[in-house]
Formats: sequence, C-alpha cells, structure tokens
Amino acid sequence: MIKVLFFYFYESITILKLITPPYLTKGDKVAIVAPAGILKNREEVVQSAIDLLENWGLTIVLGEAVFNQGNHFAGTDEERMVDFQKALDDPSIKMIWCARGGYGSVRIIDRLDFTIFKQHPKWIVGYSDITVFHNHVHNLGVETLHGIMCTSMQDAYTVIEESIISFKKAIFGERLEYTVKPSLYNREGKVSGQLVGGNLAILTSVLGSKSQLNTNGKILFIEEIGEYEYAIDRMLYSLQRAGYFDQLKGIIVGDISKVKENSTTWGQTIEELFLNILPKHIPIVFNFPAGHEPDNRALLMGREVGLLVERGQAFIKFT
Repeated sequence: MIKVLFFYFYESITILKLITPPYLTKGDKVAIVAPAGILKNREEVVQSAIDLLENWGLTIVLGEAVFNQGNHFAGTDEERMVDFQKALDDPSIKMIWCARGGYGSVRIIDRLDFTIFKQHPKWIVGYSDITVFHNHVHNLGVETLHGIMCTSMQDAYTVIEESIISFKKAIFGERLEYTVKPSLYNREGKVSGQLVGGNLAILTSVLGSKSQLNTNGKILFIEEIGEYEYAIDRMLYSLQRAGYFDQLKGIIVGDISKVKENSTTWGQTIEELFLNILPKHIPIVFNFPAGHEPDNRALLMGREVGLLVERGQAFIKFT
C-alpha cells in the first residue's frame, strides 16, 4: 500500500501541464519517417515494424524518403524535412514513428513548421537522435514518447518483448509504471515532476538553441552509447555549467552502453562519474532499462512522473 500511495504525497510544483496528444485507437494512421540516419538494407526490419502495428489494427503511411540515401542520411535534408512536415500537417496521422536515429534531426528541426501540429498534436516517437524532437516539442508544450523505433525490430521478439509491451501501453493510453532493479549507487528520495531529457550528446548539442530545455522543477532522464568516459564527463559538465542541474527534482540514468576505453585509465565507474557531477541532494536512480539496449521501455516525455528511490529498489509511475 505504501508503494501505491507515495505518489500522492509529493510537494506541489507550479509547472505548466503539457498537452497529451490523443491516444491511438484501431484504424488510426501512423506515419513512419526517417529524419536522420540512412536505412540501408533495412527494408525487412521496417516491414517487421509495419507488421507489428498492423497487427494492432493501425494503418501505416510510409514516408516517401524512408529508404532514400543522401550520403550519411536517409535522403537529403529537404527530402527528410518534407516527409516529416507532411506527417505533422496531415490531420489523419495520429502518430509519427521514427524509423531510426543516428544523426540528422538537428539539420531539419528549424526548417519544420509546427503551427498545425500545435493545433492538432500527435505522438512523436523515437529515441537517441530523436531527442532533438523530444526537447523541441516539449518547449512547444506537447508530450512525446521516448521508445523503440522501427530498427528495434531487428532483435528477436523474446529480447524486446518488454519494450514492445510498454510501447503498446503508451500509445494506447494504458498507465505506465516500472520497478527498477537496485543499484548500490542509487541515491534515495521521493519526488515528482515532469520527465524531460534523452540522449546525453544530443542534450549537450542543443544548448543555446530553441531546443534547449528548462529543467527547473523537473526530473531528467539521460542515456548514452559509444562514448569515452572523459567525453561523458565533459558533456555532463557542459550541462552543469548551463544550469541543467541547479533546480532539478531527480535524475533517472538509463543505459550507458558500449563505453569506449581510453588509453589511460579513467579511474571511476560510470556511476561514480555521474555522482561526482550531479547534485548531492536529489534522488538518483541508475539502471533504468531505456536507451540503446534491446530492453528499451517507453517513457512519456513531459508527463508528470513519481520517482521513489529506496535502499532495495526504485519505483517510477506516470500519472
């Protein structure tokens, strides 16, 4: 009973509640677009993603440029922008599902017109490079979904089953709550606040832009892949110097995957690196299953979330 009730005893915060796009129902249309990296030889994987949603009764509209190639990207900036803009403006599209991340979203974000989107919000779904959209759309006052992309379907269903289950719950409006395995590095506490954040490199890259977040009174989620420890340290200090941690309520650390080894030993675990920089007075939970690993649970970005970190385990519950 205590675990259920604790979410109702938080101090109140005066942060504007974001708009929740309509949840999906059978027959709704979903646009699959590729705003960033190339999808070379990924037709079969994307088809698996299409099959998944069609089995849930949804209709798929595939972007014209999804399988295009513009050097590193899934088509030229113009082609990727046009696909995304069409999906934003089409009132029959209820969700925009990004086919993959990689790099490239920042090249088109300022060319997009969100006027119609703000009048008729819809879910934007993805992770990694799609953090650009999570942050930018948060500043427009609309929730987004940090979750699996089409390329996630390259893994066996048994490996990504929990990711798919949470994704389905999120887009159809079922409540999300998670119990997180314990970590000796966790810092205890209980707070609530809007969830923001995403990929660490992207959070750092948008500092000083219209996509930079205001994290005051919020709970920050961070994940990363393929970086050296010194680079992670540098990016965290960049966020610290920009004031990201000054008035945070709590922090959820997801997967920090495939950390590269430097020629000289860093001398700290990843957890110790984080704790050396992050505020000492707020709850922090490590090991949340979201990021670049197959177990990538859905997170409602911009939604009020309760965070309870105890000695034995941690609990996360969305309102």
